[in-house]
Amino acid sequence: MVHRFPRLRAGILVCAVMCVVAVCGSWNGLEARGNTAPSQGRAGAGKIAVPQGLEGIWDPARYISVDEIKPGMEAYCLTVYKGTAVEKFGVEVLSVVHDFMPGRDAILVRGTDERFIHTGPVAGCSGSPVYIDGRLAGALAMGWQFSKDPLYGVTPIADMLRVGGSGVNQAGGESLNNGPGLALDFSRPIDFAQVEKKVLSPVTSSRGEFAGASALPCPIVVSGMPESVTGDLDESLRPLGFMVVSGAGGGGRADVCDIKPVPGACLTVPLVTGDITIDVVGTVTEVRGDDIYAFGHSFLGYGPVDLPMAMGEVHTVVSSVIRSFKVGTSTNVIGALKADESTAVRGKIGAEARMIPLTVSVSRYNDSQPRKYNCRIADNRMLTPRLLRAVVASAGLFGGEMPPDNTVSYKGTIETDGAGTVVFDNVSTGEGLDEVVRDTMSPLGLLMNNPYRQVRIKSINVNLDIREKDISSAIWSVGLSGSRVKRGDNLDVEVVTESVRSQKQKYNFSFTVPENMPAGTYQLIICGGFDYEDFLRKAVPYRFVPENFDTMVGVINRILAVGRDELHCVLVLPTGGVALEQAELPELPATEAMVLGDARRANTMQAFPGWIDKSVRTGTVIVDKKIMNVTVEQ
Repeated sequence: MVHRFPRLRAGILVCAVMCVVAVCGSWNGLEARGNTAPSQGRAGAGKIAVPQGLEGIWDPARYISVDEIKPGMEAYCLTVYKGTAVEKFGVEVLSVVHDFMPGRDAILVRGTDERFIHTGPVAGCSGSPVYIDGRLAGALAMGWQFSKDPLYGVTPIADMLRVGGSGVNQAGGESLNNGPGLALDFSRPIDFAQVEKKVLSPVTSSRGEFAGASALPCPIVVSGMPESVTGDLDESLRPLGFMVVSGAGGGGRADVCDIKPVPGACLTVPLVTGDITIDVVGTVTEVRGDDIYAFGHSFLGYGPVDLPMAMGEVHTVVSSVIRSFKVGTSTNVIGALKADESTAVRGKIGAEARMIPLTVSVSRYNDSQPRKYNCRIADNRMLTPRLLRAVVASAGLFGGEMPPDNTVSYKGTIETDGAGTVVFDNVSTGEGLDEVVRDTMSPLGLLMNNPYRQVRIKSINVNLDIREKDISSAIWSVGLSGSRVKRGDNLDVEVVTESVRSQKQKYNFSFTVPENMPAGTYQLIICGGFDYEDFLRKAVPYRFVPENFDTMVGVINRILAVGRDELHCVLVLPTGGVALEQAELPELPATEAMVLGDARRANTMQAFPGWIDKSVRTGTVIVDKKIMNVTVEQ
């Protein structure tokens, strides 16, 4: 009958809870104790063995082990469904599943509170502490999608207390670009498009799954972000175990800016703060001194981290048949996450995680004034490039989606602390913000994930000028002073381009044919910035392959220096001399080249292809190329 009438069952549970409160003291008294969870235990609790690795930490009057838990036991959890107030929600123990993952148990519970029954498992409840027999048993951590009942998997508290116990720095020390890096290939020529693809490629979540149950996704609540950018960010982060949702961000209210960390309180990870916000929402499980344990599962799951940790306010719980979730906002920063393992995250109150200042300035055709977005972005190898991409795109799209005819002039810097500065200054047309975000995100990804040295990003500055026009153009004609020339002669070239609005522009180039140029037929290439970079990659690919950190920064700046609004006229010369790694020796005698080309040498050598390049800024983006043949006579 209890199973048929959940309201009657809920009433019985309320009576039971009232009896417990009468014995233990008022609920306000429990809440006031904060990091001292309800502590009465059974008479025989002291006879239970201390879980391995928790000697000196485990308190049988405070914690209950899985060996003591039986199906049918009444329990409750603490969490926030609205505002900042921690509330009790009744749950019932269904079973204990041993070794659901190697060496790990799980407690299965079902919510009995009417609100739990209405919403089902809620993303953002990760870490909500569960108490059985007045002692902390663990944290809500798993759920089943489309479940008709509010079923949860609970991570035992013993597994959570072990997090950060194997040498993780808990003293608040600062790390650089914490976490493992992206597996970028530095043995091949650097290509920003490939770097972008790698940064955004799906990465399998480290969170476990059992019989269709998966770790509750952490809601990432964004504010100041257009729907299109939110969708892209969600697609990028969902494989990591997150779900991105739009919410009311921008920082907490002044009257809720001093929330104390207590079990059941809303805990957030503010990945981006300022004019655009990105907050991860979860729940505090346990507080021991200055240490906070939360989530009941991993965040990213790779050990030591250095991410900001804040309290939060829950605006509402969105009920969904697919996945209900909390919409929340970060309030007061209280410390930093320092350990991120499979069963929990562990933070240190008072520690300060490093954030990167980010400024995006935007002038837009349909806005009466320029706007500036001041943000701070978390320092993390895997997340920071993705977050930068989202913030830059959001700032550029504040006035609406890009028009069909669009041109973006952009410039900026990525400044490092003692490792040089990356500078970009270019133009894009007809591509929306795709090329802009690629030219900002890819260099950052390379700097933060290089194999040579750790780099501290000091600041990032981006300026966008968005116009409602198309400045693409094509080569209409190419005229030569003559297709047959002699050594020492001048070769004059006239190039006429035609823009998208049928406007023509003429450009003149002049070459002097080298005196030592052998007789033969050579190519004259007329092209824009895209094809010129392609020519360089084929002619001198070693210029795009880094050997060390300094050459990597040089490669990045070399790629960024190719202007898309440039017109190039390139006379290809015969091969002469050699290139040894980054060193070019175009005048090297053949006999010495033979010595350097010995197969027993470790350094790679290749023939050096020469060319003469003339270029001019056109104010348009050349989208095609022309190849002419020039014959040098005896």
